[in-house]
Amino acid sequence: MHGLRLISGVIMVLLAACTDRSFTPTVPEALELGTPKTIFAATNREPLPDGTFGSERTDGVSLLELTVSIPPDHKPGSLKFGYAKPDPSTEFTMAGRKTFATEAAFSARLQQELAKFPKKEREVTVFVHGFNSTQAETAFRAAQLTHDINVPGATVIYSWPSKGRPLGYAYDGDSVLFARDGLEALLRKLRASAVERIVVVAHSMGGLLTMETLRQIEIKTPGWTAQNLGGVILMSPDLDVDVFKSQMQRFKQVPQPFLIFVSRKDNVLTLSQRLRGLNGRERLGNLDSIDAVSGLPVEVIDTTAFADEAESQHFVAASSPALIALLNGARETADTFTHSQDLLQKILPGQIVIQDSTIKVALESTPADNR
Repeated sequence: MHGLRLISGVIMVLLAACTDRSFTPTVPEALELGTPKTIFAATNREPLPDGTFGSERTDGVSLLELTVSIPPDHKPGSLKFGYAKPDPSTEFTMAGRKTFATEAAFSARLQQELAKFPKKEREVTVFVHGFNSTQAETAFRAAQLTHDINVPGATVIYSWPSKGRPLGYAYDGDSVLFARDGLEALLRKLRASAVERIVVVAHSMGGLLTMETLRQIEIKTPGWTAQNLGGVILMSPDLDVDVFKSQMQRFKQVPQPFLIFVSRKDNVLTLSQRLRGLNGRERLGNLDSIDAVSGLPVEVIDTTAFADEAESQHFVAASSPALIALLNGARETADTFTHSQDLLQKILPGQIVIQDSTIKVALESTPADNR
């Protein structure tokens, strides 16, 4: 079975390599059909003459507002887009791009967006993408995820300079280290702009970037992350377990809630293990047992039971219709019982427990030893 999964992963890489993902046009007319979703962006990708951003690195950080058109036939968990020739009736389409000249202008527009929500929902979700991602793909994924799970408040993507190519793994790994300062600056600026609550959601290699950034923040300002972040979610993190534990040791206090979504059927992480020569060594995102992180103040959400029907086995939480429905139901149930919980507790009250293929949601926290 492991051999078949590896072959499937290689085939996925080769197929992706055949698609031109370098350009995604802006199509304002898409909003005549689709539902608009505002996505703010901070990026240290190099700006291109056509107004888009490529894969090269730059020292400056550009601040943008992107408008994504969600197609009318969109189904939860599905993400379809057509790159150079999108069909707005069936595919996610970029409908608007705006670059802010100053940080003050960005902050003012962000506050304007937050003002649309009730005060208790004026949170900012910062989405940090993973390996092999273009800026447009990141905006589409953030729009799809927050739309499908009905996340309140504003969404900001941190678009670090991924090569956006299947064979760019080494370049992306170096870019993660390059991008740490930019993510730290973004988080500090958001907090300084009177945003009440910030939640960081990181996928795949973005989990490594997030942990490295939070670690360096803690070294400079012990206790800052717990005081200023409303939660951290690592989804399918492509991160060595020992490295993760060493990063956690730097925290004066770990932000809560701190959730890790894992799947034992994650074909991309299995491929990552093979590429690194770690055939028998798990990544944080495909842990077989929570014993590896026992004693840490984190909650592990096992999504393996949803992997087979998910559109992406490397992003089950965003692409499994059944899991998305469960998360929405859990959030609505929590809203019925209390309005004082923070954003992530609304989305995931207590823990998701999978026993004998039965999925249960516990409204009260369950000790890790009992899972």
